[in-house]
Amino acid sequence: MTEVRVERRLAAIFAADVAGYSRLMGIDEEGTLKRVNAHRREFLEPTVARYHGRIVKRTGDGVLIEFPSAVEAVRCAAEVQRGMSERNQGVATDERIDLRIGIHVGDIIIEEGDIFGDGVNIAARLEGIAEPGSMCISDDAFRQVGGKIDVTFEDIGEQHLKNIARRVRAYRAQLAKSAADAPAALPALPDRPSIAVLPFQNLSGDPEQEFFADGVVEEIITALSRIPWLFVIARNSTFTYKGQKIDVKQVGRELGVRYVLEGSVRRGGGRVRITAQLIEAETGAHLWADRFDGSLEDVFDLQDEVAIQVAGVIEPTLQVAEIARSSSRPTTDLTAYDLYLRATATVFSRARHITEAMELLDQALARDPNYGPALAWYGLCYFLRCLDGRDIDWKLEATKSVDFARRALRTGDEDPATLANSAITLGYFGEDIDAMIALAGRTLTTNPSFARGWHVSAVLRLWAGQVKRAVEDERACLRLSPRVRTGWALHLFGGAYLIEGRFDESVPQLRLAIEEEPNFLEPYRLLAASYAHLGRLDDSREVVKRLRASTPHVIPVHIPYRKTEHRDLYLSGLRRAVEAAT
Repeated sequence: MTEVRVERRLAAIFAADVAGYSRLMGIDEEGTLKRVNAHRREFLEPTVARYHGRIVKRTGDGVLIEFPSAVEAVRCAAEVQRGMSERNQGVATDERIDLRIGIHVGDIIIEEGDIFGDGVNIAARLEGIAEPGSMCISDDAFRQVGGKIDVTFEDIGEQHLKNIARRVRAYRAQLAKSAADAPAALPALPDRPSIAVLPFQNLSGDPEQEFFADGVVEEIITALSRIPWLFVIARNSTFTYKGQKIDVKQVGRELGVRYVLEGSVRRGGGRVRITAQLIEAETGAHLWADRFDGSLEDVFDLQDEVAIQVAGVIEPTLQVAEIARSSSRPTTDLTAYDLYLRATATVFSRARHITEAMELLDQALARDPNYGPALAWYGLCYFLRCLDGRDIDWKLEATKSVDFARRALRTGDEDPATLANSAITLGYFGEDIDAMIALAGRTLTTNPSFARGWHVSAVLRLWAGQVKRAVEDERACLRLSPRVRTGWALHLFGGAYLIEGRFDESVPQLRLAIEEEPNFLEPYRLLAASYAHLGRLDDSREVVKRLRASTPHVIPVHIPYRKTEHRDLYLSGLRRAVEAAT
């Protein structure tokens, strides 16, 4: 058999797209397309040709170009951005065509004129984190162009790029403005939540504590950078404000972020107190504030602990703020991300309008059929309906739940929420429980401050019979997100105590869970079983009566506990409660 030889070569890959293209098309579809094509034909393509670039393909608003050297690729990118700035002069802000460019040097595969490989993917992902009107280049490209071009770069650190296994060190161009571009335009807000962590004030009067305060900030930036949906400004940018009087609104405008985190460090003896507050930059509104006390016996452990706790609290706080922001936008101006946010808020509301959430997810998937978070959340909605067991076609909805969860995983989206929601859904419907625990564990390896990941791990371990570890993981969730409504955690604690035979301890947990989440039916079943095991049949009858008013399945269609003795303990108590109510 003749061996098929794959053609490879080393190249500089240049990926570009139009920032805010969907918004522009929504405003004026024909006009936007006409302007984009004119810029491409009249300016971009001739400029690329002068720098010996080869346009590999055009993808709607984007273009992929191959260059023989990184120097020519970066020089071309700089000229393109400066030229686009001049071409945009006199154009209304909401009609400007701004490009984002990513450049990487790497090995590529050539097939029928097209190029493939990890090098292409990295360039495309760098383009995604570039600011409108600028470029991001990889460390490999930066080493090739150092000292050879008239462009200054800012080191923005190692980036976790979507679907790229390794972290990639990236550099953001600081392009000199043309005379036509004065005054300098402020950066546009990214199309995802964005935050800047400012240098913490040292209130100790001890210059040596500056190093500790700076270390805390660096660890917090690192922890927040593990949240894939959050755009985090690099340390090099935020530390330019060190020692200055801060106007948070001005910082937000200058850095192009929606949120700012600021704080202080005060040392007293061998103890240290760290305060932090999260502020919405546009309004100056305080979203969250807290303090952390610790011992200086192990400085690095303390920095890590504070960083993880801060990131753990900030993530759900920002989600609430983003949901509020999305809810205030007109329905004609929603992205798949906005619709996903609204759907999650609808499910987690006390009313639990799951059908309404699924309608929002339908709209999100119509915009982006491969949007992993929406697919996983759709599967979770079906799972919650099956868990409640109201008047539904259980087998049909179980099949749909599994299908959506598997589709979410097939997208390759490494977003922790996508993995966690898929893991709990598939774990409930019988997928290998150890594999699902490992999948949930991946979310915590990527982002140890991800509170929901700890909750999902706890639920899966409870179903697997790892009761002690389940309780520990749920407590870790509560430590990271103490302000979250606790009904889900109380439900887990109640279930754990029930299957361990600690019925007198399960009852108060489950009663509190029902007060917190009155429309969630599973705690009622666990409470009825606990009452029956305690011989409190009058109480169990009242709970069964409430269940019968909501579902024809007082005894659930499916029980996820893997250990026979745990299933038997749950079912025997629930059946006794049902018999007592007959």
